[in-house]
Amino acid sequence: MDRHLRDTHGLTLAEYEILVHLSEGHLHMSELAAQVSHSRARVTQTVDRMVRADLVVRSACPEDRRGVHASLTDKGRAVLEAAARDHVLEVRRLVVDVLSPDELTSVGAAMSKIRTAAVDPG
Repeated sequence: MDRHLRDTHGLTLAEYEILVHLSEGHLHMSELAAQVSHSRARVTQTVDRMVRADLVVRSACPEDRRGVHASLTDKGRAVLEAAARDHVLEVRRLVVDVLSPDELTSVGAAMSKIRTAAVDPG
């Protein structure tokens, strides 16, 4: 999937995930890092590239003088819209179309357990 996004839209999977999370509105950088399950340092480096590509902008956080928000640019939103259509088709081709309904149910149940454990490790 990462290769398909790179070849088709010039995005890494991490960049695509960030665009998806920012599509609902701006996010504090630490909140963005938590939502994409990456370190703040990695998200900062990725957002740096995305700012240079005019996909994302940073702005001061009014509630936290040291904090920074990230949000989509118009170009970032357009790139996300184009990439999302193709990404959904690619996921369907690689995952959904090759599994039976029972296998999909099992995968969904397993992913739910993994997500729960990752979000609430206690």
